[in-house]
Amino acid sequence: MFKFLKGVVGGSGTGIKDLPYNIGEPYSSAWGSWAHFRGTSKDDGSLVSIFSLSGSNAQDGHLAAGRNGVKRLRTVRHPNILSFLHSTEAETFDGSTAKVTIYIVTEPVMPLSEKIKELGLEGTQRDEYYAWGLNQIAKAVSFLNNDCKLVHGNVSLASVVVTQTLDWKLHAFDVLSEFDSNNEASTVPVLPYAWLVGAQYKPTELVNSDWAAIRKSPPWAIDSWGLGCLIYELFSGMKLGRTEELKNTASIPKSLLPDYQRLLSAMPSRRLNTSKLIENSEYFQNKLVDTIHFMEILNLKDSVEKDTFFRKLPNLAEQLPRPIVLKKLVPLLASALEFGSAAAPALAALLKMGSWLSTEEFSAKVLPTIVKLFASNDRAIRVGLLQHIDQYGESLSAQIVDEQVYPHVATGFSDTSAFLRELTLKSMLTLAPKLSQRTISGSLLKYLSKLQVDEEPAIRTNTTILLGNIASHLNEGTRKRVLINAFTVRALRDTFSPARGAGIMALCATSAYYDVTEIATRILPNIVVLTIDPDSDVRSKAFQAVDQFLQMLKQFQEKANSGDTGGAGLGLPSIPGNASLLGWAMSSLTLKGKPSEQAPLASVTSSAPLTSTSSNASSVMDTPSTAPIRVNSTPDFADQPLPPSPTSTDGWGELENGIHEEHENDKDGWDDIEPLEEPKPSPSLANIQAAQKRPVSQPASQPKQATSLRPKNAAKVTKHDEDDDLWDSIAAPAPKTSKPLNVRRAASADDDLWNAIAAPAPATRAQPLSSGRGRGAKPAAPRLGAQRKNQPS
Repeated sequence: MFKFLKGVVGGSGTGIKDLPYNIGEPYSSAWGSWAHFRGTSKDDGSLVSIFSLSGSNAQDGHLAAGRNGVKRLRTVRHPNILSFLHSTEAETFDGSTAKVTIYIVTEPVMPLSEKIKELGLEGTQRDEYYAWGLNQIAKAVSFLNNDCKLVHGNVSLASVVVTQTLDWKLHAFDVLSEFDSNNEASTVPVLPYAWLVGAQYKPTELVNSDWAAIRKSPPWAIDSWGLGCLIYELFSGMKLGRTEELKNTASIPKSLLPDYQRLLSAMPSRRLNTSKLIENSEYFQNKLVDTIHFMEILNLKDSVEKDTFFRKLPNLAEQLPRPIVLKKLVPLLASALEFGSAAAPALAALLKMGSWLSTEEFSAKVLPTIVKLFASNDRAIRVGLLQHIDQYGESLSAQIVDEQVYPHVATGFSDTSAFLRELTLKSMLTLAPKLSQRTISGSLLKYLSKLQVDEEPAIRTNTTILLGNIASHLNEGTRKRVLINAFTVRALRDTFSPARGAGIMALCATSAYYDVTEIATRILPNIVVLTIDPDSDVRSKAFQAVDQFLQMLKQFQEKANSGDTGGAGLGLPSIPGNASLLGWAMSSLTLKGKPSEQAPLASVTSSAPLTSTSSNASSVMDTPSTAPIRVNSTPDFADQPLPPSPTSTDGWGELENGIHEEHENDKDGWDDIEPLEEPKPSPSLANIQAAQKRPVSQPASQPKQATSLRPKNAAKVTKHDEDDDLWDSIAAPAPKTSKPLNVRRAASADDDLWNAIAAPAPATRAQPLSSGRGRGAKPAAPRLGAQRKNQPS
């Protein structure tokens, strides 16, 4: 420790070899005899600035002043004063001549004169930035004069540097000294190194070395004069050559001119205190200064002020100087969000300003904050992240998504808010391609399995659409196990007509993944049933799908006839570019009330909001040959009631969860076609039934009604092993042999080929024939008149 301090203050360090920084290219200008270099850390490569000062011997006056500057810079800390990192001295020999060099390492900065040329600001934006910079330097000078009782003695354009966030900072502390006002008669110089300062920057009392007058003056008198010199150099664009040039005020803004003249008063006692300059001048009251000042004291603001400010910030940022927004406001906003002091609306402002950054800068400045925000418990933050995921999702790497983002996003699948569940679902369109197969199979598909039986019809619909869009990112085994089961057993039997339409379109969009056996035995039988769907849009899609799949089978037949039977798949593509073919159907936010209170084929009043609020409600696929998924405003069968919404979330295989149960109102003529139960007919009707060749069916002799138009639900779910996944529970039973399809199997009650694709049975029991419905025995006509009752007298 002693060795380090000796090297810093005494100048006897071991040399440049021990400096843990690499010295780079120099800047063209620096204060006094110092040289300013770019540099990097040898440890982590971070950027720094390195200042060096050389002298012929250890007793050189410049070296003594330089050591004073090192000591002062090292001990004085303020946000608007250059941050000190490291210092050392090196002694080198050139023959018999010794050369001593002092090195100071600071945060990375750039000379103000060079930064102004680089920015090239003009007009109002230039004045706003100058106001912000002068505000910072005035605070630094006020801190030295009023709080520390120190005199800088060298405030000028050369003593100001600019950080990477475009903040102005004061340095060049070689002349800095304590202000001694107790001994007014003393002739000891207040500023021992004042000889380093150019005469054009000195007030009259300092030029004359009138130390008595200086001690009688306020401590800010000398530095207020220097601040006036800085203002002149800043607005004139020229380095001050003579003191008389300060009288040329043509370039000074009118709002700043009165304060400028008071700073340069001939009487030291009448010079304006820098603290008063900040408080009184209207020049410092502009949008940029107010915005940055609000951000810096954000923790002191209440929630209402924060919310109002951040909602106005996106539009306000467009009016501010673009470099200041990107290099100053973006880091401030990212830090405020990361540490919780900013409100949720700040996220939209951050993403808008971040869109002005290059890809590399966005990844370095904005993405780390966004990734950390996914772990936030604030629901408003989570909603904002999901709503704008398309703005930054492509910039996220696959590893970050799989390990850091998805585990937090996945909690939204089970959220109690339907809006958040839907946003989480839609975000998977961006995130799913970056997930590993292990995450997709082990986590994502299980969540989608539950969402396909969600109580919100729109969420069920969009889940089907998502599965169709991400099918290309599933491996072959997962596609075989998932797609047909999800689209046919779930989507095509949903009570919500857009969900059925989405299932049809998803099957069409993923048709390239099915072989002829699956098309003929599992897909077409389920789609054909929908050609008589109550909804005209579903019927239209069903006919188009039937045509498409039949065409695929015809092509397979033609290849088989020509002897080309290689490959199980079909050469007919589904729809070009399988990604993002299906658009979101609607937003669940528009569903007012419980799903059970809404008709599957909505009326005009209920369906209009669903369609109007959707970003892509009227389009499901981008091809003209397919019909869109939409909520019909003019239903074909408005009298169809909606059964209770499914509430089971225990897997794809639960066919009893009410996705497609029969209506409670069974007055649609099903009993007249084929009654489920027929009591023993009366003798008077026996001959009629025999003539019609319809044998009498007893309830006891009817174990299973396999040929009815709608049997109970679909195929019974077979029981699997304990570790069988959710998708296998709804899969159709695998063929027991590899024989052709026309091989006749032994018929039994539990092995009916139609049973796997049959529609569910009506939920209500059939009315007995004796009640007057159907072809059964008619009830006996009531007899007129008094009837004799066998009662004891």
